[in-house]
Amino acid sequence: MTDSFKGILYPARLPTFHRLPAPEPVAHLVQWFWIPEWDIEPGRSSRQHLIAYPTSNLVVQGDVVEFSGPTTRAAYRDLSGKGWAVGALLRPAAVPLFSDAPETLRDTGLALDLHNLHTAVSAAMETHDGGAYRGRAVDAFVAWLVSLDVAVSEEALLANRMMDIIATDPEVVRIEDAASLLAVSPRTLQRIAKKYIGLSPSALIRRRRLQDAAERTRSDPTADLAVIAVELGYADHAHLTNDFRKFLGFTPSSYRRSAGAADC
Repeated sequence: MTDSFKGILYPARLPTFHRLPAPEPVAHLVQWFWIPEWDIEPGRSSRQHLIAYPTSNLVVQGDVVEFSGPTTRAAYRDLSGKGWAVGALLRPAAVPLFSDAPETLRDTGLALDLHNLHTAVSAAMETHDGGAYRGRAVDAFVAWLVSLDVAVSEEALLANRMMDIIATDPEVVRIEDAASLLAVSPRTLQRIAKKYIGLSPSALIRRRRLQDAAERTRSDPTADLAVIAVELGYADHAHLTNDFRKFLGFTPSSYRRSAGAADC
């Protein structure tokens, strides 16, 4: 978990970065916690490029707690100075706690007045003692979530299962594939995706394939791009290239070259 960089386009450019699994008491609400830390010399910045996971995040950073909605495209953030963030990649069942219309928050965020959460996480992060403070920050985040005493509905759990299947099963290339595995109708999946995620099931499938394609392209520089395209369910190399251009702004071959240069 802590060394997985799926969704991060240029891992070599990252500051200190950790992913920690969600403990069992909140596993129905959080996929994992992520903690970047940076200390960049004055006058310089570090640009972080992402193909974000297609769900929302709750992030404690600086002087704010932000609910960050689902993204529709590759994104970047410029880091400067010294700082940290503690984020929870939310499972669909958690989204209604913070928004009843996640589609209205696509590619944007909403500051929330969650003073207790901010205070508890900040206190842990600002007490450095080896690496134990990260675990304590997650513990504080978990304790806050548990205190909400959330009752998760069967519909919300179905939304979680839908996301799990789409995110992990490469055989799911159409909404009908996911609907069949879950024994529900495509219309049902479209409805719960809108309510709990803010993106369509087709968009979720496309994101998984694009993340997988980017990771394979970067991590296996000798793999034939046409083979990668077919293995990930694209009709051919041209369709993979079109997806890269549309959502990332460059081709798979140019990404491979730039990712290789970043690793040097």
